Amino acid sequence: MIKKIFQGYLNVVLVALLVFSGSVIAEDGIIAKPAVAIFAGGCFWCMEHPFDELDGVISTTSGYTGGHTENPMYKEVSNGKTGHSEAMQVIYDPAKVSYEKLLDVFWHNIDPFDDDGQFCDKGDQYKAAIFYQGETQKQFAETSKIEITKKLANQHIVTTIKPASKFFPAEDYHQDYYLNNPKSYKFYRFTCGRDRRLSQIWDE
Repeated sequence: MIKKIFQGYLNVVLVALLVFSGSVIAEDGIIAKPAVAIFAGGCFWCMEHPFDELDGVISTTSGYTGGHTENPMYKEVSNGKTGHSEAMQVIYDPAKVSYEKLLDVFWHNIDPFDDDGQFCDKGDQYKAAIFYQGETQKQFAETSKIEITKKLANQHIVTTIKPASKFFPAEDYHQDYYLNNPKSYKFYRFTCGRDRRLSQIWDE
């Protein structure tokens, strides 16, 4: 079985192919035209599962983006020394799932009011953000933020919208963490209060 970290770097190659040729070969061998979305929603362990569940998502990769150093490592990023955000790269088939749908999933898995981080993880490296690629994604992101602001009236949305920069896949042990370490993942998610907070915001 090819390790997820290798898949992460393969995804970077796929992105490059997309840029230069407009098409890539998907895992099933069929010519496809995938697109790329990048989101930061606090701990990247918790952001893989929601996107993996979507039909049309080809792959998700935990990683780092938005910083000022090359090849950042988890210890550096988690200490806030590199300026990177923990982020999620989503490669998807826009014929099966829209960027608007990805944005909807993103919003419903973050606390848009938290300006200190996300849930129990605090610091700039854990702040929620949308990293757009191109003017179309930017417009969709800004529109979605306006819609969320209307839906959650009388509350200040602090989630930022930024141009995408280089994405670095995280270390192997971070990839598919919710699948490979289900007990520790569920314990972390529970003790962090993520689901309780999400319920307070979105169920109400």
